[in-house]
Amino acid sequence: MQGEWSALAHKLSEGLYNLLSLWSDGHNVYMALRHKEDQHIGLVSLACENGFFPSIGRLFPPAIRLERAVKDLYGLTPEGGPDARAWLDHGRWGLRHPQGDREILYSDCDPYVFLEAKGEPLHQIPVGPVHAGIIEPGHFRFSANGEVVVRLEERLGFVHKGVTALMVGKDIENAAKYAARVSGDSTVAYSFAFALAVEAALDLEVSEKASQLRVVMAELERLANHFGDIGAICNDVAFPLMLGQCAVIREKILRTAEACFGHRLMMDQIKPGGVETGLNDEKIARIRKLLDEIYSKLPRIVSLYGDTVSVQDRTVSTGIVSRELAELYSAGGFVGRASGRIFDARKELRYGYYSKLLFDIGHAVEGDVDARVWVRFDEIKASLRLIEQVLGMQAAGDLFCPFSVSASQDLEGVALVEGFRGDIFSWVRIDSSGIVQACHLRDPSWFQWPLLEYAIKGNIVADFPVCNKSFNCSYSGHDL
Repeated sequence: MQGEWSALAHKLSEGLYNLLSLWSDGHNVYMALRHKEDQHIGLVSLACENGFFPSIGRLFPPAIRLERAVKDLYGLTPEGGPDARAWLDHGRWGLRHPQGDREILYSDCDPYVFLEAKGEPLHQIPVGPVHAGIIEPGHFRFSANGEVVVRLEERLGFVHKGVTALMVGKDIENAAKYAARVSGDSTVAYSFAFALAVEAALDLEVSEKASQLRVVMAELERLANHFGDIGAICNDVAFPLMLGQCAVIREKILRTAEACFGHRLMMDQIKPGGVETGLNDEKIARIRKLLDEIYSKLPRIVSLYGDTVSVQDRTVSTGIVSRELAELYSAGGFVGRASGRIFDARKELRYGYYSKLLFDIGHAVEGDVDARVWVRFDEIKASLRLIEQVLGMQAAGDLFCPFSVSASQDLEGVALVEGFRGDIFSWVRIDSSGIVQACHLRDPSWFQWPLLEYAIKGNIVADFPVCNKSFNCSYSGHDL
């Protein structure tokens, strides 16, 4: 089996597969792969009887951080791995390998050693983990020649919460609440992904009505986040007018979500077996009114962005990610599509009610900040049309399909859901009594954070905030 595992590393490096994720349950390591030609998704597992497994990262860089996380959490070591430093473990837990099956060591981890800045004119600029704003913590170590960034090295893991460990031993209903809290801005997408994985494991089909409502919530979440991002990007290039315009629309979306689903972020509204809240005529009318208002204001916002020279001067040709890198890292969402990687889980996998809807995938090839903004605008238009289609179809059925678990063996399910940042991967194993035995949730930021390091190279330090915001990677979703 180790030979087959190593062979997959070669196939990944040759570009035959996309890596969807790599994780462990304490006994085995797993990989989820997507074949690039036939789009087939498969899972591979390897038993780690001696605590080691052949490194995928030695041949395929996108796996390196995932392997480091496996070692930190479970104590399973990737043999031949190119980077042996801790990733999520900052030496503050008071123990090592907290989710591992082997003896837990109560000790601090080794001091973290950043890569050296070599060369006489080079200097280092440390930024974070505490930032000058209400954002999550992360450390950025810049090596610069004057104002030009030569290298950026990230250090994450500051908001590790042990979410997947907390889900183990819970029943499905309670585990779903933890999934909904991995990353607040993507609570709908995470709930959706976990629900689909559980439903796949149980061979459970929800009603068409519940499936429609899931689409409405997912697209409202996408709209709110994209408007928030566009405004924040423009604010980072000294154009607060756009921030104000987008903030007003985002707030109206959140208020509509609260009025229709009982929560501004729609947290806990999607659950295995269906949804929590339905829509009556009054709520549908409110959502239609919101869509009409966005449609009326969107042309002005688009032209405001595209016609403001000072904004274009800062976003065009800044923070470029090549298509080759986007393909290598399987970059999802607007990061990948802005660089020519046209992948959207809604379109490719046609999960849930998306199989019955018509929509286009916006994309660009420039790979810069500007392209990532325009792809967001395209996604806003697509989300508006998707919600319109669903509201015009109005299927009948129950909101929730009651279920029970009675099986002779453990059940497993996987799902891939398109959040606003990109595809979220979910895997769950449930025992015969309906208790979660293991779970893995992979945020799209795992494959986007490394690309930010590449994107900022050759740019000036002052362009990092707008470049960073154009990615808007999740700290909490990554750190779990």
